[in-house]
Parts: sequence; C-alpha cells; structure tokens
Amino acid sequence: MNNKDSADKALYSSRIVDNYIKLINKQYSFINVEELLNYAGMESYQVEDEGHWFSQNQINKFHKRLQIVTGNKDIAREAGRFAGFPGTLGVMRHHLLGLIGPGHAYELIAKYASKFTKSTDFEIRKLGLNKVEIIVTPKNGVKEGKYQCENRFGFWEAIATGFNYALPVIEHPECVFEGGKSCRYLVSWEESPSFLWKKIRNVSGFILLLLTLLSLIVVSSWQVTFVIFVISLLIFQAVSSYVTTLDNRDLLKAVSNLQESSNNSIELINTNYEHALLINEVSQVLSKELELKSILSNVVSILEKRLDYDRGLILLADKEKSKLISKAGFGYDPETISKFMLDSDGFNLKKIDSRGVFVVSFREKKPFLVNDIDEIKDVLTSRSFEFAKKIGVKSFICCPIVYEDKSIGILAVDNIKTKKPLLQSDINILMGIANQIGISIHNAKLIDARFRQFQSILQVLAATTDARDPITAGHSEKVTEYAVGICNELGLSYNYTEMIRVASLLHDYGKMGVDDVILKKPGELNEEEFEEIKTHAFKTRSILEQIHFEGIYKEVPEIAGSHHEKLDGTGYPNGLLGEQIHFGAKIIAVADVFEALTSKRHYRDPMLINEAFEHLVERIGIHFDGQCVEAFINYYNKNLTEIPYLPKGELKFSFQDSQ
Repeated sequence: MNNKDSADKALYSSRIVDNYIKLINKQYSFINVEELLNYAGMESYQVEDEGHWFSQNQINKFHKRLQIVTGNKDIAREAGRFAGFPGTLGVMRHHLLGLIGPGHAYELIAKYASKFTKSTDFEIRKLGLNKVEIIVTPKNGVKEGKYQCENRFGFWEAIATGFNYALPVIEHPECVFEGGKSCRYLVSWEESPSFLWKKIRNVSGFILLLLTLLSLIVVSSWQVTFVIFVISLLIFQAVSSYVTTLDNRDLLKAVSNLQESSNNSIELINTNYEHALLINEVSQVLSKELELKSILSNVVSILEKRLDYDRGLILLADKEKSKLISKAGFGYDPETISKFMLDSDGFNLKKIDSRGVFVVSFREKKPFLVNDIDEIKDVLTSRSFEFAKKIGVKSFICCPIVYEDKSIGILAVDNIKTKKPLLQSDINILMGIANQIGISIHNAKLIDARFRQFQSILQVLAATTDARDPITAGHSEKVTEYAVGICNELGLSYNYTEMIRVASLLHDYGKMGVDDVILKKPGELNEEEFEEIKTHAFKTRSILEQIHFEGIYKEVPEIAGSHHEKLDGTGYPNGLLGEQIHFGAKIIAVADVFEALTSKRHYRDPMLINEAFEHLVERIGIHFDGQCVEAFINYYNKNLTEIPYLPKGELKFSFQDSQ
C-alpha cells in the first residue's frame, strides 16, 4: 500500500475528533466547529457516530486548520491532556483508574489503543514501580503527523496527573519524526508522601489489631489487654492524623495548582480568543480581496493596528525564486529599504551558502525569533548585520509564508522602541497570519491568471468584430477608451468601470451576424439594409447572454445590447425611454457616436471634433444623457487633445459655452 492509499484509509476513531471538539467547546467556543469540519471533509453526524473512522488526510486537515484558527501551535498536546483529564474520562472511570494506579492505567491504555486508532501498534513494559516504557510504531504505509506524537505526550501527562498532583517526567529517546522506527516514551512519576503513609497506616492498623487479639490469648489480664488496645488505638490515630495532615497539604497544593492552572487557562483562552479574532479578521478581509496589492496592504494595516509591533515587513519571492523583494510594510523608512535592495543583491535566494535569517527561514520553512541581534552576529554576513544595525533592528521575528509546502515569501516584525520581549506566542499568531497570506496570494494569482485569460479572450472577440472591415478597425478599442474616460470623470467605482470596459469592447459583437455585403457597403444603406444593421444590437445581447457573465460582469449583455437606445424612446432594439435605459448603455452611446462621427466610414469622411461635440450637445435629453456628454467633453479636454487618430479642429470645446 502506498502512502497516498494509506492517507485516505479510515484509521482514526471519531472519538478522537469528538475529544477535540469538546476541548473547542470548553476553551475555544468562538470557533465555528461546522466550518472546521467542512474544511477537513468531515460531517458532524460522522463525529457523533462512535463507529465512524476518519482518514489521515482528514485528521491532518482538521489539525492544520484548528492550529490556524486557535493560533495555538501546541493544540494537539493540549487536546491530549484534555483527553486524560478526570472530567473528560468520567467520574466512575477515573475512580476505577484511581484504584489500580498509574502503571496499570498505562497498560490499559495500550491494550485498548486499537479501539481508537488503526494507524499504530502500542507496546508497554513496566520498568519499575513508578516507571513504564511505551512504544508506538506506525503500521506499514502509515505516515502520521508530528502533532500526533505531541498529542500522545499530552495524554501520558494527563494519565499520571490523575494519580498525582505533579506532572510525570517523560523522556522521548526515539521519535519517528527524527528518523526513528518508533516513538518511544519513558514515563516516570513520584507518589505523594500521603500515599506511602496511607500504606503504613493500613499495615500498622492491621498489626496493632493482631497484637490486641493475641494479648487476649497470651495474657489473661483484661487490664493489660485494655492498655495494649488503648496504646494501639492511639498509635493508629496518630498515624491517621499525620496522614490527614499530609492529605490536607496535598489538597491545598492541588487547589493551588488547579487555581494556577485555571488562571493560566483563562489567560490562555483570552490570548487564544484575541489571536483567533485577529486571524479571523485577516481571513475575512483577505477573502474579499482579489488583487495582490490590496491583500498585502490590508494585512499590513491590520498588523499595524492590532498588534504591538513597531514595524512590519512582507517580502515575496520573484517568479524565478532568486530574490526576496519587499512588497509592503509599516514603520520602516521606504528609502532605506529601497536603497538596500538597489545597492546589493537584496535577499538573494540563489546563494547556497547564504546565512541570512530571511533566506534560511524561506528555505527551511521555519520561523525565527531573535531578541538580541548581537547574539546572531556571527551567523549573519557582515553586510546583513550592518544593514540590520543601520535600520535599528534589536529584536525581530520572521515567519515563512508557505502554501502547499512551498515558500513564497517572508513576514517579519520587529521592535525598536518597545522593550517588551518577543515570545513564542508571537510566532504562533504570526504563523497563523502567514498561512492566511499564503492562501490569499495563491488565490489572487489564480484569479489574476483567469482574469488575464478572460481579458485576452475579450480582446480577441473585439478584434474579430473590427477585423471584418479595415475601415472600422479599432472602433471597439476606441469606444472602450472613451467610455472608461467618462467613468473616471464621473468618479465611478473600479468595478463599475470594469463592467463598462468589457461591455464597450463587445458592444458591436452582434455584427458578426450581419452580412458583409451590407456591413461593407460603400454607399448609404436603404431602409431594408438599415433594418438589418439594427439587428446587431439584439444579436449582441443574445450572444453575450450565452456566456453567463457573473459578478461585476453580470449586466454586460444588457448594457452592450442597449447602446443604441435613445432617451426619447426612438432608439433600438427595444425603444426604451429615459430611466429604462441602463446608465452604462448611456455612457457607451456617447462614446460610440463620437467615435463613429470622428472616424472615416464607407459613405462619408470624418467629422471635425467641434462639430461632433456640437452633435452630442444638441441631442442631450433626446438621444444622450447630459452628465455623460459633459463628462466626456471634460475628459477629452484633459487627456485627448493630441490623439493622432482624431481629425484636426479647434482642440478645446466648452460644454458650458455650448448651452
């Protein structure tokens, strides 16, 4: 069986996932469990079914996503501890374990492990009264995640803690994830003094009772027997009293530990909650962004606003993965960063012997935390150290931005004013954000590739329309240029302008269904021929509706098919009036008529610019929308006064003067 087959085989009982979910509900209640299960390809009814089993792939996805949304890289170990916690085991089961002791408890766990996992074989050996060896060996073809080893660690800790108030000592001399054939754990624990004295009390009580009974047989005097009984009772009470004292001491210690643990748990919950909210905020913001520039800008903005770092920087690898390039940041002097990148090879990824922290982090896909730059002086190249000192780096964290196990960049933060030390928890939160960045960048690249493909198809479609007649070649591109200019002059949104751009490119596509004899006729068209030409607007809409435009492009067919409608209802194909006409079609109508008037046609020469403008203005309210005409004239006066393909004339036209 190969690894892929094994990864999809049912190996893990639903009880394992159920335990995680109980932990989530108790300490991470802000997490959407349904969304988490969906990401892992799991269903809630499968988790509830005690007979259901999940695959390695599903468990891996579940843990990966859980680690991100909690911001806790030790979530697997925490879940292991939770699984062995008395409250999780149940009162009766925990009481029974209390009677048999830790050694027997570990033996039972190993014995019943197959009830929960089919991925490994468990073997246990007693090495002493208070020490066991547990060997966990993956079955042939199974490739577990390192987090599953950490999960077992937590479980071993919890089991021993159920008998003792101190954590056990766990040695891990052999690990699968460090080249071993098995994961070997040596678990040892110390019994409390009260446990030993309870044994002494019980044994001494039995001996004293035996002495009292013997005195009745050996000594005939009841007075002597009574004295022996009283002395035995006093000794037994003294030992019991001492045991009670030890029990109370252990109880106080337990309460103290529980209180400290509770405080730590509350603090951890609050920290995890804040981290999860931040990661969720990043995720929500990034899910709405389609452009790489916007993604990076939003991440940097959130980092600066929500986290307590003086500076932040995002670097991405170029297409050849030869260099890390600064893309976004806050708190840095842009000129210093740019100068460093220009005066050197920047963060060169091609140098095999490079010791730069960013480069090493990128290559090895692991984060680095440095609280004193001088501590790694000997590790860095002199140039990198000099640069770090120049920009004032004292302590910093850099995390790799990874997608599908491939590094694509680096997220770095540092402090130059704040004296608060950077911690492992900082790495946890930043790695969660870095993962989200990686996913968003990948999605943005996919969307960009699809967008470029979409644009190229549009260009080809527009070109095929214009290519049918050399006289009208370039008409669609020019109309598009004018229409986008009107949108910009009116301050319309990017999405709306993009919709108008696409509709403009395709506004005449219906002419593909008009006969060349009519389309290229050198003279004026007769009434029948003109009616045939007019059908191109309806055909444009019919053809484009078959493309199934979605999102911001949903209204493209309607707009493109309505560019010959007129405000007074005399247009075609539907004779729409005023507000019935889509505003986008009104924009294209102005652009289309102006381009047609100022270009050569088979039956006439181009009109002078001022005459074309006068034509537009005279027909405001009849054919054209006034604000669209004014916006186009303003746009023309600002941008198109020296366009070589426009006919010469007086280059300035005042909309106000023409009124």
